[in-house]
Amino acid sequence: MRADLSRTGRRPTLLIVGCGDVGLRVLRALGPHWRVHVLTSTPARVPELRAAGACPIVGNLDDPATLGRLAGLAERVLHLAPPPGQGSTDPRTAALVRALWRGGRTRRLVYGSTSGVYGDCAGACIDETRRVAPSTARAQRRVDAEARLRHFGRATGCTVTVLRIPGIYALDRPGGDPRERLRRGVPVLQAQHDVYTNHVHADDLARACIAALLHGLPQRIVHACDDGGLKMGEHYDLVADLCGLPRPARVTPEEAAVQLGPMAMSFLGESRRLANDRLTRELRVRLRYPTVREALQALQAQPSAGPVPTPPGRA
Repeated sequence: MRADLSRTGRRPTLLIVGCGDVGLRVLRALGPHWRVHVLTSTPARVPELRAAGACPIVGNLDDPATLGRLAGLAERVLHLAPPPGQGSTDPRTAALVRALWRGGRTRRLVYGSTSGVYGDCAGACIDETRRVAPSTARAQRRVDAEARLRHFGRATGCTVTVLRIPGIYALDRPGGDPRERLRRGVPVLQAQHDVYTNHVHADDLARACIAALLHGLPQRIVHACDDGGLKMGEHYDLVADLCGLPRPARVTPEEAAVQLGPMAMSFLGESRRLANDRLTRELRVRLRYPTVREALQALQAQPSAGPVPTPPGRA
């Protein structure tokens, strides 16, 4: 980041689209060295974003008429906004591309996609050359967004990096603390039916976003994941053991279907292991938390960290 400043003599300009938990981590990491604009569809968030150091812009990807200010606004764009919840295409990304195209200023764009675009790989270890085979409409919308953005990059000369992201966790991330699943007693599949799952700590993902904004290769796909490579049950057994919590119950697929619901079952129907060589070698990201073990050990090493408490009323 400082190298960019020394070459240009001014602060780089970034637009974050979809500034949730990971976007805020990026914003805090960049600090005063960048000028960061944030698109928000919620006017009530403007004070929070200003306090975090951003220049908020109120606009809505579902209403393209509100995106006029994005044209020519920033040299770099971090697109973390999800597609809509239905359909097979991503009109939100289409609206963003049209707005950026009018400005002609964007030179680097990073998109946060999902590893779900591969569908079920039967537990195989795959790299970024694997063909996409989305098995859900949710994943198909991501494939559509990736294609639109890569076309935008080829047509305009903008360097587009697609980060394919697995499950995001962090002990301070809303809905992303793996201990909470254990406290709620959510089961996992029996070993003979278990699936490989992939994860990334939210801080490492934020660092991957910044690395891609600085030196991602043109029209490149990168797996933004850690070194974990465990099956889901093994992952949560490890969390339980490290935190002194009960291991999750093991159930059959039929029992899981009754207890978990369609969304969770869609994840249990896909098994793959992601190789992250491009992340660590091309983007030169040194993972702070190569596995969940390091994240939990870092928590326990904090001076104020004692045994992980169980909230009242939870088993």
